[in-house]
Amino acid sequence: MTTSTEAPKTRMQKLLDTVERVGNRVPHPVMIFVYLIGIIIVLSTILSVFGARVSYQAYNPATGDIEPAMTEARSLLTIEGLRFMYTGVVANFMGFTAVGVIIIAMVGVGVAVESGLVKVLIRKLVIVAPRWALCWILTFVGILSSVAADAGYLVLIPLAAAAFLSVGRHPLAGLAVGFASVAAAFLVNILIVPVDGILTEITNDAIRLVDPTKTIDLASNVWFSIGSVALLTVLIVIVTERVIEPRLGAYTGDYQVPGENVLSEAEYRGLRYAGYALLAVLGFVALMLLPPGAPLRNPTTGAMISNSPFMNSLIVTIALIFGVTGAAYGRGAGTMKTSNDIIAAIQKSIGGLAGLILLLLVISQFIAFFNYTNMATLAAVSAARILEALNLPSIALIIGFVVAVMGIDLIITAAIAKWAIFAPVFVPLLMQLGVEPEVVLAAYRVGDSPMNAITPLNAYFAMIVTFAIKYQKEAGVGTVIALMLPYVIWISLVWTVFLTGWYLLGLPWGV
Repeated sequence: MTTSTEAPKTRMQKLLDTVERVGNRVPHPVMIFVYLIGIIIVLSTILSVFGARVSYQAYNPATGDIEPAMTEARSLLTIEGLRFMYTGVVANFMGFTAVGVIIIAMVGVGVAVESGLVKVLIRKLVIVAPRWALCWILTFVGILSSVAADAGYLVLIPLAAAAFLSVGRHPLAGLAVGFASVAAAFLVNILIVPVDGILTEITNDAIRLVDPTKTIDLASNVWFSIGSVALLTVLIVIVTERVIEPRLGAYTGDYQVPGENVLSEAEYRGLRYAGYALLAVLGFVALMLLPPGAPLRNPTTGAMISNSPFMNSLIVTIALIFGVTGAAYGRGAGTMKTSNDIIAAIQKSIGGLAGLILLLLVISQFIAFFNYTNMATLAAVSAARILEALNLPSIALIIGFVVAVMGIDLIITAAIAKWAIFAPVFVPLLMQLGVEPEVVLAAYRVGDSPMNAITPLNAYFAMIVTFAIKYQKEAGVGTVIALMLPYVIWISLVWTVFLTGWYLLGLPWGV
């Protein structure tokens, strides 16, 4: 008879086991929205039968005045409701502009990724960085890597570990700084990234429930995002150098870094070609924007930023930059020799969106059905009255919203899927209380990102554990959790305080 010598699990390990068990039972995001549609159908019928309705003050676009309005629940199980659901599927999907935004963006980004440009740029930055600056550069590039979706996870994180080891620092510290910068700051950037287009369009759909004339654009959070990038870069570096590395100590493993970070002559030539292409694209955009009466200026006011064709088509400019520079790099490096190679890269990139497009198809129906029932308006007005009666300051509501998003992110990590659930309820609700939609979206960015670095349900979490084992044979899930927990705690606290300060100071959220 043998006696088990396994040490009892700590409270943290038990908590993580519970999170993992619960998360494994969560269905696929597509099925989550299918179930939500079923709930909306049933609930709309119940509310309609009981005559649910609300009266409130609303903006009348015809008169420009705030006038009394009344909204009542509409059942989806009526002749009109069934007709709407059956005949509106294609129109709902085609009218969901997030689909077009993500496809256009990935046309350009896909060329840059498949040609090898994104990977080589990351490697080049690692090569030229001195030891003291390495952590700063890796953090900054990791945060920016969200522009190329999975590139940060697949390229920067393993390179960060190898780069740290190559300069005599612990590779797990490099792994941690890479994972923290890529995952825990995923929804902010100094650039406009593809996911911004989807989040913006979902937000606009929610805004129309309160004010059909109001919208936000892709740059509505740009100043807050840039400020957040600066804050998180400093914070991640401090946590790495003051908390993570002292705890890890000197590296005693036997793993050696292969000479994989040296760029070839072909890669250098590709970078030169990409640089020339970037100058050409920027020159083209400047000609389209800067001269008086240029096509990308507002035709009435001449403005370049506010309500201009340039800002309304910013995703096209981003796709153009990535596509042209990626193709130029491929030509110079020899990774793309003909136009067929470029087309194949675009096809592969778009093909990789199949799962997302399916999810967006279901989300578009969910949002359309939800809007049809008027349930969002009923919920927002009713909740607004309750909150008004409680007399809570708006900043308390914003902080509560951030905390709620963080909690849900442990089991539903998909940023788009969560926002599709939260936006139709919280955007109208907080707008009723005087909080601008730009603020709600910024709060969502803060709530959604930090937990990505600690939840086992992150699609790349297992891959990070595998990377850790390469450098430390006894590493496991607990190793990665212990590495990332300080980042999650500090980022959650400091970033929420930063959001609060930004709001209270009345700083501009975007352009």
